[in-house]
Amino acid sequence: MPSNARQVITVDADGSYAQVVAWQKRGSSWTKEFSAAGRVGANGVVDGTTRKQGTSTTPRGTYTITEGFGIAAASPSLPYHRVTARDWWVEDSQSKFYNSMHTPDGADFPLTESGERGSEHLINYPTQYAKALVINFNRWPATPGRGAGIFLHINGRGATAGCVSVPRATMDRIMTWIRIDQHPRIAIG
Repeated sequence: MPSNARQVITVDADGSYAQVVAWQKRGSSWTKEFSAAGRVGANGVVDGTTRKQGTSTTPRGTYTITEGFGIAAASPSLPYHRVTARDWWVEDSQSKFYNSMHTPDGADFPLTESGERGSEHLINYPTQYAKALVINFNRWPATPGRGAGIFLHINGRGATAGCVSVPRATMDRIMTWIRIDQHPRIAIG
């Protein structure tokens, strides 16, 4: 487990299915808090250092979690943005806002979900993005083409396009459990 992390969510994938477990460090020991069956990319998990955008794969690796967003109200102990119709997650690799949330103001990306330069209009996913946490994969700086918009979110109808998803009740529990002062991480494998 990462050295300064006191909360870790592990994702043990098998194909597009996964076991998702929340762990809390107490003293020098890790305690399993809760777990649930989850989903990952339709094409499974691949090495995060070589992952390519648009492959329906989830990046293997350990990543920080420092912010969340959602259509529903939530008050986790980390920054949380309440989504409006103006919010996009930029997946256009030509944009300077690639792999971040942005509004139409000053946008250098097309306001569309279709095509090679399409991005995610977050409000269009009321089930999945009712509550979500951003997995800090390929950020600061973001390498164009490696992938954007990798989140821990609520299950949709099946496998994801690269995110990790869990049932709504599990996401609700994660949102009340996760604490920024615990340096939370997600370990995907």
